[in-house]
Amino acid sequence: MTDPGQPDAHRTKRFGERTVYDNEWVRLTLVDIETPDGNRFEHHVVHMKPVAIAALVNDDDEVLMVHRHRFATDEWGYELLGGLVEADERPAEAAAREAVEESGWAPVGEPEHLTRLQPLPGMVDAPMDIYLWRTFEKVGEPSDAEEAGELRWMPLPEVPRLIADRNVLGAGTIVALLQLVAMAAGTEFKPSAS
Repeated sequence: MTDPGQPDAHRTKRFGERTVYDNEWVRLTLVDIETPDGNRFEHHVVHMKPVAIAALVNDDDEVLMVHRHRFATDEWGYELLGGLVEADERPAEAAAREAVEESGWAPVGEPEHLTRLQPLPGMVDAPMDIYLWRTFEKVGEPSDAEEAGELRWMPLPEVPRLIADRNVLGAGTIVALLQLVAMAAGTEFKPSAS
């Protein structure tokens, strides 16, 4: 996406890209670039599969979260439900599938698309789509033992303290929760008309 207020003089130019490492989950490339100041070099970029996140909010303004351990950062904390988008899925389908696998709660109907974000756009290409459902049903127990954790319906007014106390994991979860809190307070973030 190009910002019409920024001239191309501020744009980094790409001349090519080569893959250094590639597997099912992550691809590392070196990109031949020239920065706006005229420096040309290879910059590493990590490419990840798209991620879809499901926010299930009940009539009491509680959001379903899972408390789990993440080994990569050796942290415990709360997350929304979600995971990788498979090649044959739309992001909303992936978010719904992950919700069922991780919680046993099945979203019903079409979700509201809250936002799309890139958490580290300077060196990581990892698109995340976040969806909100207010209708869902209990269809069983969690089936994804790899993503196991303790499920909890978290009241939205408790979310800011949870974030401030560093008890929430992941940029996608934090962005989604802040948007849900703002919506509960009557402030909505909508795309501006172009």
